[in-house]
Amino acid sequence: MPASRWNATLDEIVNWIEEDSNELSDLILRPILTRVLNKEESGETEETPEEQKEIHLPESLAILPLRGVVVYPQTAVPLTIGQPRSIRLVDDVVGSDRLIGLVASRSPELENPEPEDLYSIGTLATIHRLFRAPDGTIRLLVQGTARFRLKEFVQHEPYLKAKVELIPETAETGLEIDALARNARDQFEHIAEMIPSIPRELVSSISALQDPLQTVYTIANFQRMELPEAQAILEMDSVSEKLHRLVAILAREGEVLELGQKIQNEARSEIEKMQREYFLREQLKAIHRELGEADEQAADVEEFRKKIETAGMPEEADKQSRRELDRLSRLPTAAAEYGVIRTYLDWLVTLPWSISTPDNLDIAHARQVLDQDHYGLQDVKERILEFLAVRKLRLERQEEFDQHPSTDYIRREREGVILCFIGPPGVGKTSLGQSIARALGRKFVRISLGGVRDEAEIRGHRRTYIGAMPGRIIQAIRRIETRNPVFMLDEIDKLSFDFHGDPASALLEVLDPEQNSEFRDHYLEVPFNLSQVMFITTANQFETIPAPLLDRMEIIQIAGYTEREKTAIAINYLIPRQLRENGLRTDEIQFDKEAIQTIIRSYTREAGVRNLEREIGMVCRKVVTRISEGKNHLNPLTPAHVREFLGRPHYFGPDEVTMRTAIPGVSTGLAYTPTGGDVLFIEATRMSGSKGFQITGSVGNVMQESARAALSFVRSRAEHLGLEADFFEKSDIHLHIPAGATPKDGPSAGVTMATALVSLLTGRVVRPDVGMTGEITLRGQVLPVGGIKEKVLAAHRAGLKTIIMPRRNEADLEDLPEDVRKSITFIFVDTVDEVFNSALEEKPTNGKACDQLLSGKKEKKNE
Repeated sequence: MPASRWNATLDEIVNWIEEDSNELSDLILRPILTRVLNKEESGETEETPEEQKEIHLPESLAILPLRGVVVYPQTAVPLTIGQPRSIRLVDDVVGSDRLIGLVASRSPELENPEPEDLYSIGTLATIHRLFRAPDGTIRLLVQGTARFRLKEFVQHEPYLKAKVELIPETAETGLEIDALARNARDQFEHIAEMIPSIPRELVSSISALQDPLQTVYTIANFQRMELPEAQAILEMDSVSEKLHRLVAILAREGEVLELGQKIQNEARSEIEKMQREYFLREQLKAIHRELGEADEQAADVEEFRKKIETAGMPEEADKQSRRELDRLSRLPTAAAEYGVIRTYLDWLVTLPWSISTPDNLDIAHARQVLDQDHYGLQDVKERILEFLAVRKLRLERQEEFDQHPSTDYIRREREGVILCFIGPPGVGKTSLGQSIARALGRKFVRISLGGVRDEAEIRGHRRTYIGAMPGRIIQAIRRIETRNPVFMLDEIDKLSFDFHGDPASALLEVLDPEQNSEFRDHYLEVPFNLSQVMFITTANQFETIPAPLLDRMEIIQIAGYTEREKTAIAINYLIPRQLRENGLRTDEIQFDKEAIQTIIRSYTREAGVRNLEREIGMVCRKVVTRISEGKNHLNPLTPAHVREFLGRPHYFGPDEVTMRTAIPGVSTGLAYTPTGGDVLFIEATRMSGSKGFQITGSVGNVMQESARAALSFVRSRAEHLGLEADFFEKSDIHLHIPAGATPKDGPSAGVTMATALVSLLTGRVVRPDVGMTGEITLRGQVLPVGGIKEKVLAAHRAGLKTIIMPRRNEADLEDLPEDVRKSITFIFVDTVDEVFNSALEEKPTNGKACDQLLSGKKEKKNE
């Protein structure tokens, strides 16, 4: 600093400020002003020392609130004011005794602080000079004289006035005080050496100070510190306490500056673009703080902190989120890790940790909703009503259970339910999930697992990977915004796996009620409670679901619909929906019941109603076309109209069975497929040759073995069939199962293949109205098989009147609708001979051979 400025008079300083108020910083003005004003008061005024010390305090003192600054006694400070009430205060004070009370506001961001926003202790000051700037603000030069305590505010408008009392300083002397004062001066000198902007003359003037109190106030006036720390020094009565606090602040500031210099010296030679940006951003943050503006990063951190407080996370998740938030606050926004942590925190705070949907426990309402949305499906509906009833009873008796807690500390109480709907396509498995959610009053979410082959689809990716995200379970929970939805995992039987992992194994934790209360997604790394979720999975078949996964679910089988059920569903659900989709009114098209039955029998053959709805939709579109062309309405719609709109029939019912079984060697079997039950024709033929036995028709290994077992049984009865001993050596037998493009497997066609072979060899035709199923053994026994309900429904759709099945499957008929049981005659058998007696016509072509076959069992007994 030029010596001319350091030795300037007060008038010269005022002239400098008036000429350019931005030229001199407060750091330069404060020491110059303090020197000049102290000089005027101490030696160059005409007042005596006694008059200098005497302060005439007015009855009420005008109070000027300060924002972000504390003024000390024995120091001079330039102030800038711009608030209208502050300008009014200064105008009034300057015209009188020039005494003013300077009190710091607790919140610097408040523009017009009220009395309760101010600290209770301030500084009495004298206004020495002021000048008005062109922008309307006033620049003051004030000098602090003494401390005071606010007693009572006597005026609030147009500015604050209060009664105050002076607080005397506690003067202390001794070696300790001198040592502390010297330490403070030395530390300030050390700090000034690291800050080039501090004038050397200022350091010299402070080093020359002898009064400990003046040393404290002078250094505190120049040293940068937080507002609470500056106010604390003012409020302390003891000079020793003031010095101890000041020395601690100076020591910390010195350490920070030394560390900053060390970092700067180490990085100066190797600084790169990212490091340069970091320092620039840190400086920008400091500028924003000085301006009272929050930067983008600070706003993000504060927003995340508020969301964490209100998210209701469990303890582990809360600790993890706060740890990551702390990391985020220390990273520059340009760092690659910043975006990763920010995305992670966004996932954590947006998950519904404590948000749940209240259940509607009205059982009557639930029954009404389920019946309204779906026809039949009583097993599923009863299970949902049971769940509601149990939940309702548990809530009613919760207080009683709380008084007598369980002593089982290992097994927790299960709140959710895990169901698996297995049935053919088109029976309403997926829509049933939506209906259940509506009945319970819960939200519904569905994800399809068909073709999923990566474990990360379920558990998510770890955050070490670029673009990592949580798995589909957590994504769906976040999307639905509740922790207890009805969650449907569709097509669980179509999961696959490869080198990425096995998603079915990852689902073991999700669908295990003992584990899913702490489901850990790889991305989140903290447990999320899935125990209140109602999981519903769907599948078409058991075989492709892994056994451990199947064991964790409650299986509910949904069989295909009967013709009566399909008719009711078409009338109540499908036709009204197709009328709305095609813009038709109810008076423009009315389906006759016989027309619906014609569509069911001749144009669809399925377990569900998906194709039935397509055919009804086609009829509706034909009617819409007629209406557009101005033709007459067709009411009611008859079977003839159906044939006109849909063309030739696709299926022929009992006529097809009669036609195909009219010759020996053809039998009708019943099969269970992923799409429901089906009718299976097995054909056998004989040719001269010695190539042996062959079976065709895309047959699996199990079915091939069953065919060979059937042939071996028939060969063992060759003598009773009246065949020559070398008959099979001179004959080739070919067994074929039509629909060769469709894979077939399983043992349940054993009796059907044996019957086809015996029909071929004896010339007896199989009764056209008979279908059969059962596994065969080499000793002629008939073993039970699965899928009875689906097979019987398929036979009913095909128009068969008699079904032969193993006796041990008789109990399975209880699952059939009553109208189906009444329309079909069931024959239960234990041996293959009983099958032949019931399936083959009474009048064989070769009577002797047939008599020997039928008497084979009796002759064996006689032997």
